[in-house]
Amino acid sequence: MSQQGLARVTEHGARITTERRSMNRRIICMAALACGFLAGCGAARPNKYYQLTVPGNAAPAAGRSPYPVTLLLGPLRASHLYREDHIVYGSKSENMGTYQYQQWTEPPTEMLVDVLLRDLRASGRYRAVDALRSNSHGDYILYGRLYDFKEISAAPLMARLTMDLELREVKSGSTVWTHYYSHDEPVSGKDVSAVVAALNRNAQRGMGEVESSLDQYFSTRSLN
Repeated sequence: MSQQGLARVTEHGARITTERRSMNRRIICMAALACGFLAGCGAARPNKYYQLTVPGNAAPAAGRSPYPVTLLLGPLRASHLYREDHIVYGSKSENMGTYQYQQWTEPPTEMLVDVLLRDLRASGRYRAVDALRSNSHGDYILYGRLYDFKEISAAPLMARLTMDLELREVKSGSTVWTHYYSHDEPVSGKDVSAVVAALNRNAQRGMGEVESSLDQYFSTRSLN
C-alpha cells in the first residue's frame, strides 16, 4: 500500500475511534441523568408508617380479686391482606386494594392481638394473660378471626373492623364463649392518617367490648 493510502486508512480509523468515544460519553451522561431522575422521584414519595395505641400498665381495680385462671391468646386468622403491613381500603362492593406508601409497623393481626393482650393484663382480672406458644400452659385459649380492618371508601368515609372470637377451655376442649364484633367508625378527615385514627378508635372500642364480655362470662362461673 502506498504511503498516501496508508495515511487515509489511519485517518479513517482515528475518526471512528473518536466517534465511538463521543457516543460512549453521551450514553454514560444519559444513564446518569436517568438515575438522578429516578432517585429524585423516589425521594419525593417516602413510606409512612402507623401503629395502634397499645394500653399501658394500669393498677388493678381495688377490692376485686383476679379470677383464678390463666388466659392464652392465640393468633388471629385472616386473609393475607391483614397478615401483611399495608393499609387496606375497599368499597361497599367486593373491590379492595392497598396503599403503596402507607403501611402499618406490624400486620393488623399481630397489632390487634397485642392491644387485647395488654388490655386484659391491665384489667387485673386474671391470674395471668400470655400469648399462646408451644410451651404455654393455661386454662383457656382465646382464638379469633379477623374479617375486616380497612377503610370503606364511601360517603361518608368509614373505618371498618369485623372480627369473631371464641374462648376454648383447655381441660374439656369445648368452646365456652363466643363474641362477634362489627363496627364502622366515622373518619373525620380525607387523608390516610384520619383513616388510621378511626381504625385505632375502632380497635380500642372493639377490644374494650371483648374485655367486658369476658369479664361478664367469668363473673357468672364457679371457679376453683
